[in-house]
Amino acid sequence: MECGVQSASKAMETLNLSKQTESVLLIDHDDELCKLVKKCLEREGLKVEVVHNGREGLDRVLSGHHAIVVLDIMLPGFNGLELLRRVRASSQIPVVIATARGEEVDRIVALEVGADDYLSKPFNPRELVARLRAVLRRAHSRGSGRALPSACIAVADIEMDTSARTVLRARESLQLTIAEFDLLKVLLQNAGRVVTREDLAQLALGRQFSPPDRSIDLHLSHLRRKLGQYPEGSTRIKAIRGLGYMYALPLEKRVHESFVQQIDSRTFP
Repeated sequence: MECGVQSASKAMETLNLSKQTESVLLIDHDDELCKLVKKCLEREGLKVEVVHNGREGLDRVLSGHHAIVVLDIMLPGFNGLELLRRVRASSQIPVVIATARGEEVDRIVALEVGADDYLSKPFNPRELVARLRAVLRRAHSRGSGRALPSACIAVADIEMDTSARTVLRARESLQLTIAEFDLLKVLLQNAGRVVTREDLAQLALGRQFSPPDRSIDLHLSHLRRKLGQYPEGSTRIKAIRGLGYMYALPLEKRVHESFVQQIDSRTFP
């Protein structure tokens, strides 16, 4: 991987993002809720545009005038999941799903389609603000149009360039959401060691961990599928019951390290 090198299109995308850091597009069919949320976000210094249907929402998302989208699933025209699918065909703008449909299947589908975070209604507006700030911080770290020092992390066949925010598996590019990238970064930096859910929430998602919140588990489930297994068939990301997650070292590396430890522990005459 050629670290620290960004394409002109990626640099332009991130430059445009930095110009729109205060603009939120709120797409929700509930007019009263939109008024309340808009008021709360504006009080926090954010600019807010409100749209009430899927078709107009798609046009506004693709206009490039916003830094982040808050999206409801239940929309007239076509629903929020279909809107998100169409957006992800051409844009990586951060999207936070906020909907009364709180069933786990909805969260799973939303994150699979490419949502960066998920909130179930009713929610505390202050929590929404915190989630938006955290997602925006991660999005801004994706690049600011400036030349940044290269930083590569390599574990077996996975290569990550944290400056260009690209990931290769066996030299093939992987398309990850912002949350997936940041979670993988923390796990790779600690490969072979358990990382607690609390640390993953703080370091990767920029927020405190709340036990009822299963978004980390869902993000990592999707990340597992994108990464696949090691060539010899072993699991890359392991859930350690009651503790957290670990990015496992490849089998051959574990065997080698075990052999070295055995050799080091012997006493020679």
